[in-house]
Amino acid sequence: MDTQDRSKVIFGNEIAPKDYRKSVKSKTKFAKRFGDDSERAHEACLKPNPHIGDILGVQDIRVCEGPSEIPFDTNRGLIVGNIRMGFGHYRISMAIASAANALGYKPYWMDLNSFPETTCTKVIGAQNDLYSLGSRLSQKSKLFNRLVWEPMNYEGFRQLTYNSSDQKNAELMAPVFADIPKDIPVVGTHVWPAQAALHAGMKYVVNAIPDNWPMALHLAEGSLHTVQTHYAYQGYRILNGMAKDKVLKPMPADSLLYTGHYIDHELVANIEADCGARLKRKAQGEPMRFLLTIGGAGAQRETFSAIIGHLLQPIKDGRAALYVNVGDYRNVWDELVRDIPGLRELSKEHFDDWEATKTCAEEALNGPVRGVHAFWHSNIFEAVYATNLLMRSCDVLVTKPSELAFYPVPKLFIRRIGGHEQWGAVHSAEIGDGTLECRDIPHTLQMLDLFMEDASLLEGMCLCIVQNKKAGIYDGAYNVVKAAMALKPAETDEK
Repeated sequence: MDTQDRSKVIFGNEIAPKDYRKSVKSKTKFAKRFGDDSERAHEACLKPNPHIGDILGVQDIRVCEGPSEIPFDTNRGLIVGNIRMGFGHYRISMAIASAANALGYKPYWMDLNSFPETTCTKVIGAQNDLYSLGSRLSQKSKLFNRLVWEPMNYEGFRQLTYNSSDQKNAELMAPVFADIPKDIPVVGTHVWPAQAALHAGMKYVVNAIPDNWPMALHLAEGSLHTVQTHYAYQGYRILNGMAKDKVLKPMPADSLLYTGHYIDHELVANIEADCGARLKRKAQGEPMRFLLTIGGAGAQRETFSAIIGHLLQPIKDGRAALYVNVGDYRNVWDELVRDIPGLRELSKEHFDDWEATKTCAEEALNGPVRGVHAFWHSNIFEAVYATNLLMRSCDVLVTKPSELAFYPVPKLFIRRIGGHEQWGAVHSAEIGDGTLECRDIPHTLQMLDLFMEDASLLEGMCLCIVQNKKAGIYDGAYNVVKAAMALKPAETDEK
């Protein structure tokens, strides 16, 4: 186990004693509530992933229920560390796993939220519940959003003192790494797996930062931090704004790497073909295919209801078609059908049948799409990856500007959830593959109409996506994997 106290000094910047005491108090509170199982054995085993294992070559790291039949590959293995907090971190993990598989490595899926009866999972679960509650409240109360949620996401998570507390809490998460070979590289797609891996003594750790707004929340000193944009690189390099108006000591150059966007191999490899198909459909007057992905326990349902209601007549007229993925929230679809007259009659439901969903997505690449197609899967892997499958055959992805802001598909951005997300839309609009953030329903509906009525909007985005690929902007997942694997020989050569 790592004995370094990473909560006292962060990249040479000392944390004030009173703030450090708060960090210690936070860990003590969680330990009293959930226990400290650092002395308990946590035997880890590899198991095939029955949902995305065949697509991405993924094997799961799980608690042993008997003798392990699959050995860890310490030469080609790569651990993708993540947590289930919304869909974003899972989707980024899938991109990293996809790239690792394409490059000939063996991706091991390690969800810190999936180790039952451990302190780690209980601590993460409690914080996830709080975040989900805050997210839902922010959509129901403008006052809560303005006074609490936006400031917390925009400035609260930005401060070094928040990272100090997170680092201390992550010490309670480290034991789940105890039985894992320490020389297998780890890519954390949330900061807690990266921090926990370092506390556990894992030797080669990459911290894949998801957002375009630099926040101390995402720091895991001791790891290689990767970012998707040059804007984020500059902000992290100088720890911009992470101690109010104080100028901080910068991150060392060897702690930070610009990689480009974290995108699945299957999407990157087919950019030209998919954009060509979009332009062909538009030129031939085919229905414009919109993909709505609804996560976050159905947050922003009012906006999605307005979008679907607005599209019903164009769908009937053959000018539009619609995919709706409600993830693993069946209740969200039931509420949409209840609230939108005529929706059910136009809809075909693809519910909890993974093979049927894959077939539907495959057939849509070259065949016609009409009406509304709704997707729901009780399994989290299928719930998240369904959007990735449908993305290739859609014309426009309608989403909040979170992790999906970086994907190589034309995008219509609805209002963010949390101030940090707005910078994903800004970046996307600047590189030409997405719209501005539409912060209210009227502007969102206006943009829907523009996509259907004006071919130049779609054409321009498709052109930018193809050019961005040539520039390497979507190669981030490959570059993260290469960087993680390069850490190992570099350290070995020094010994």
